Order: sequence, then C-alpha cells, then structure tokens
Amino acid sequence: MSAPVATKNLIEVRDLQVHFALNTSFKSRLTGRGGQSVKAVDGVSFDLQEGEVLGLVGESGSGKTTLGRALLGLVRPTGGSVKLRGEELVGLRERELRPKRRHLQMVFQDPHASLNPGMTLEKALAHPLTIHGLTSGAGETQAKVRETLELVGLSPTERFAESFPSGLSGGQKQRAAIARAIITGPDLVVADEPVSMLDMSVRAKILDLMIDLKHRIGLTYVYVTHDLASAKFFCDRVAIMYLGRIVEIGSVDEIFNDPKHPYTQALIRAIPEPDPDKALPRDLPRGEIPDAARPPLGCSFHPRCPNAFDICGWESRDLRTMLEQRWVEGGEEMYATEQPLVGDLEKLDDSEHDAFLPAGSGKDPGQLLALLEKIRGEEPDEPMWTGVKDMNAEAHGVRVTFEPGIDPPLYDTDGARAACLLYKPD
Repeated sequence: MSAPVATKNLIEVRDLQVHFALNTSFKSRLTGRGGQSVKAVDGVSFDLQEGEVLGLVGESGSGKTTLGRALLGLVRPTGGSVKLRGEELVGLRERELRPKRRHLQMVFQDPHASLNPGMTLEKALAHPLTIHGLTSGAGETQAKVRETLELVGLSPTERFAESFPSGLSGGQKQRAAIARAIITGPDLVVADEPVSMLDMSVRAKILDLMIDLKHRIGLTYVYVTHDLASAKFFCDRVAIMYLGRIVEIGSVDEIFNDPKHPYTQALIRAIPEPDPDKALPRDLPRGEIPDAARPPLGCSFHPRCPNAFDICGWESRDLRTMLEQRWVEGGEEMYATEQPLVGDLEKLDDSEHDAFLPAGSGKDPGQLLALLEKIRGEEPDEPMWTGVKDMNAEAHGVRVTFEPGIDPPLYDTDGARAACLLYKPD
C-alpha cells in the first residue's frame, strides 16, 4: 500500500458510490450482471477541512444518511474514494479499517437505541477505550470516563457513571452517546439527525454542546439533517442532496442568502416562518420524489422543476405524468373526452428520449396527434413541451421525440456550486 500523501484536508471524497441491488436473480448474483439497483449515493465528491462542519441536507431518501455511514465504512462503498488525511479507506479489509475507527465516530439519530440498556455509562464509555487500547489500567480508564462525562455536561460524574440508560432523559442519553463518540479522540464525527428525536426545549442545548466541543477538542463534523433551520445554526457549509447526489454545495451564507438550484430554493421556501406577517408562499415542487431505482434521465430534478427547459432530460415517463396530471385536474368530462384517444400509458414507462404513445383501440393516430397539439396549445407553460423536438403520427400511434438531455455536474456560479443546467457555460 502506498504511503499517505500530505494534504490540508481532513477528508477527501471523490466519486463515491453506494448501490444496493434489487430483484437480483441467482444467475445475476453469480455473474455480477443484471438486476436493478438503487443508487443511494451516486458519484459524490467533496473536501472537508479540519474544524469544519458540513451539513448534508435533503428529504428522506436523498442518500444523506447512507453517505454519512459510507464515510465511516459502516456501509461499504460500491466505488469511488474516501481519504482520511490522504490515506485511502475504501477497499480496506475490516481488520485494516478497525484501527481507523477511533478517528471516525458517529452519533446516531435515536439516543434510546444507541446505548446498551444493560451497561452503565461508565462501562459503555470504557468499552471503546479498552478496544483501542487507549488507557492502561482501571484507574486511568475511570478518570478518562469521568473527564468525558464532565465535558458533555453529565455531572455529578460519579452519579451518572453508575447510571443505566433507563434512568436518563432523552437529552441526557444523547449527551452520553456524544460522550461515547468523542472519548476515543476522533478526527471526524458524523452526526445523523442527532436532535430530531429530542424535545424542542433540548435541541438547541445539544447543538450548543456540539459547537462547544468543536472548539474545545477540535472536532470536525458531518451533520446529517432534513432541517435547514438547524443546519443554518450549526454548519459552516451545506451540501443539498437529491436522489443520491449533491445538487448544490456552498457556505451557509451562499445557500441561505442566494440559493442557486431550484430544489434548494424550494427547500428554503418551505422553512416555517413563525411571524405570519412575514410568511411567504410555499410554492413547493410539484409531484413526488422519483423512484431511486429508476431515476429520471438528465437532471434528476427536472420532472418537478419549474425552471426546466429543453435539455434537462425529458423522457417518455414525463409524457405519461403530464397526461395523468391533466386528467386529474381537468375532471371527469375532460377524462371521458380525451382518454379514449390514448392507448396503454404503461408503454411509456421505459425511460427513453424517443417515446411511442399508442392510439386508443380503433382510434386514428391523427386524432391522437391533434389531441397532443391541442394540449400543447392550452398548456404552453408546461415545461415538458420545451423538450419536445418532434411529434409524428405513425401506423398505430404517435412518436414523440425529445431533445437529448444532459446530466449536469456541479457548475461554478458566482456563489455556491450547483448541478443545474441554468449555470452551464455556453
């Protein structure tokens, strides 16, 4: 193994991928081919400097928790690179990775489940010290445990050291979990929704504690959350995730004062405003998060994006979604008039830039083409139409050809970097 290369970054992540296989047959498992997979993390790259707090923010299913676990080796990456102080972690065997774990710790979301109910806090905190051989003798171990309990605000330490988790409040349990994470002197702590299961009155105190520990013992954090408000309070930089990718990354000021990606803009508009006089229209993205096993072509956010245009990756499934949404909103009369002209919409479920929409049974494809032209005329603001290159009637239906889509990387803007074609250089 080559020697680590000196670097100013604590963590360097390059093209990290974590894919989970679905519906695999015995043959596909033997050959390593075929079968669907969920790209939980799909080509993520970033650097993290010492003492920095990076927030991973996104809706459920965005891949933020899987990314956090992959940084620590708790989930095995499918590909890519994670380097700690220049030393590669991806691909290490478990016995090679185990000594690194004292430098890479995690605070889990549920403080009730993260502590062993059969261990006192003293025994729970002493356990990692023993595993990594960080103390010699019971006296030194006990002193380190008491010192760490004091550090996280669990005092008098003598009482809490002998306590079991069942005798603690939720906030005290999370303080104990933080103590267990920091007792080995880690370089990086991944905090996965560390305050989401706590009472509102306790959340700010736990975040204040984590900030205090950052300064006192030099911690670096990756903070996983769906809560942009807490990320603004706690983080130095924020990475917005959507369907396994970072779609925008920048400083807290850049993200909150001048968000670039339409998804980031929608998330910020959704932050609750306690003052009703200052409340803004929510204007949330249309539709639902797509199936992660079959992500959209091109830009993964384009089916929900109000600013999408011709090269964003329009496809056959978007045509089906447009028709179904039109009939839902148009009511029974519109549905009764238009649906008979259209054949089986399931034919559009394959992701293709070239879509064939069959005509209804016994219907003239020319009538179906006329219907699509009528809909385009009535709904000129529907973004999908910007991507339609051509529509032609054929023997049994209408062929709709879309502009080829582009899968955007993170582009440089005048602020944060955003994976949006609005910022694609000419």
